[in-house]
Amino acid sequence: MHVIVHGGAGANPDDPETRQGVLDEAAAAGSDAETPLDAVEQAIHVLESSPRFNGGFGGAVQSDGVVRTDAGVMTDDLETGAACSMPGVEHAVSVARAVMEETPHICVSGEHAVDLAEDFGVETGVDLLSDRARERWAEEDVPEGGPKEHLAYLEERFGTTDPDGNPAEMDHDADEETSSSSDLLDHDTVGAVAYDGDSFAAATSTGGRWLALAGRVGDVPQVGNGFYCAPAGGASATGAGEDIARVTLSRRAVRHLESGHSAQAAADLAISEFGELTGSSAGIIVLDRDGNAGSAFNSDAMQIAVSR
Repeated sequence: MHVIVHGGAGANPDDPETRQGVLDEAAAAGSDAETPLDAVEQAIHVLESSPRFNGGFGGAVQSDGVVRTDAGVMTDDLETGAACSMPGVEHAVSVARAVMEETPHICVSGEHAVDLAEDFGVETGVDLLSDRARERWAEEDVPEGGPKEHLAYLEERFGTTDPDGNPAEMDHDADEETSSSSDLLDHDTVGAVAYDGDSFAAATSTGGRWLALAGRVGDVPQVGNGFYCAPAGGASATGAGEDIARVTLSRRAVRHLESGHSAQAAADLAISEFGELTGSSAGIIVLDRDGNAGSAFNSDAMQIAVSR
């Protein structure tokens, strides 16, 4: 089984060696699976359970103090499932798989997705706050009230917001004392692509963006944006979610595979186009039908692991 995983594109992380060890463990877990779908789910489970990434346990806190998880999964026969805005769900990728296999729908959200998870054996009611996230949240002073009050606080806190009301400067140097990717719990979205020589699967999972407006859903559970899979190969993206969604980054990479490019060339082309179109940062991993893995990013760092 060919497996490639990523741990998010963003700033240089603290303790990259330890994070790399978790990524290597995730790729190895996927390589032992029976099917590509099993492989991406099992690989992402490892990453969702690690507080060193922003997926599941250790996910980013939204403006109301709640961690909400999102995920999407797809196979090369275009079967797709996604789930989003789920409090208390560590293994969002398994809920996305349940949506794909157990419902006629592509995406289920919020409390209804949590109910679905519970009915199909995915653990709910999990405390997703890591010690670091709990400490960071305690340092914030977000006012009570609705979205307008939260948006006003975020603009005052970070100096500016992007067009979707997200704290745009958090991706750069708004908080210099804790500017590492892992400290900010931002852009450490996790993803995996697997290929068994016959078929592909791709999946992505996230805890979102630190202090995003409560209820915000980014690119991760959107088909073609955070993930995409087709007979030519699969891709998983990470980075500035709103911009990834604007240019359908994962679909763009797979389209390059369909045009005959290798996995590495497809990844390079997709990120180059993304940067030109948005001026923002992202990363992507890709597998092609020759079993080749490719990855590219235009952020400071993106750690990956490939099964051997």
